[in-house]
Amino acid sequence: MKQSKPDWLRVSPPGGESYTKIKKMLRTLQLHTVCEEARCPNTAECWGGGTVTLMILGDTCTRGCRFCAVKSGNPHGKIDKEEPEKVASAIDELNINYAVLTSVDRDDLPDGGAEHYANTISAIKKRRPDVIVEALIPDFQGMEDSIKKIVDAEPEVIGHNIETVEALTQKVRDRRAGYRQSLNVLKTVKKQNPKIYTKSSLLLGFGEGKDDVTQALIDLREADVDILTIGQYLRPSKLHIPVEEYLTPEKFEEYKTSAKELGFLYIASGPLVRSSYRAGEFFIEALTNKKKEAAANGRKSLQDNRS
Repeated sequence: MKQSKPDWLRVSPPGGESYTKIKKMLRTLQLHTVCEEARCPNTAECWGGGTVTLMILGDTCTRGCRFCAVKSGNPHGKIDKEEPEKVASAIDELNINYAVLTSVDRDDLPDGGAEHYANTISAIKKRRPDVIVEALIPDFQGMEDSIKKIVDAEPEVIGHNIETVEALTQKVRDRRAGYRQSLNVLKTVKKQNPKIYTKSSLLLGFGEGKDDVTQALIDLREADVDILTIGQYLRPSKLHIPVEEYLTPEKFEEYKTSAKELGFLYIASGPLVRSSYRAGEFFIEALTNKKKEAAANGRKSLQDNRS
């Protein structure tokens, strides 16, 4: 059933000095952003505040998820070997302290583009050792060697999105993607380096039920995911899967409460929340919550010993 978009989903058009500066630099360096390619509703807010999510390995994805606006096709193994340095240069020039990287799926490459991705992280770290890097990665077809290349590059956060609940995965995502495969990617990151924070995201509005969402939250916690974002699916065009429901802000708060009870380090939940939205703020708050939890556990342990 077709529904009109509610008032709480209205956003400002992009513009302003910071937005113009970022767009000009990206065009000069021939870099892509998921903000533009995926038609993110928060581009005006994020770019206006100097935050940008760079999308590497080109603008053409070898998969065709039914919710995603990123162009699909076959890049035939083409990559820009200068891209890692271009990305590092852009982050340095824009004085970004929290860098978010994402990429298209590159099933046309033997390692899914993992080495190129890792080289980009390393280039950022070499130029700006102080920068915190969040890498939102594809599933690399579940190849542990590819995942290890990213882990070994030592970004502070590695994210991989399950996107939707298990029952709707085949309807929403490309047939080569999988709910369990995505969970295994997140588990593999933690297995390879438990110190790296992991992150995932759910989009709602595809027709999922409350029990489906609850089970997805449980599955993500069992995969030891630290940070979770939950947002509203917005249909990019008539060619994409239609929106079945616009959830109210109150419903997102309910899911946030449920996720908090399961023990996530940090949860961002709201109609306009996306996986990289205000990522730096979320990460700092997650660290703060972890320190508070450690301090509370320390006090409890001391009290138990005194008893």
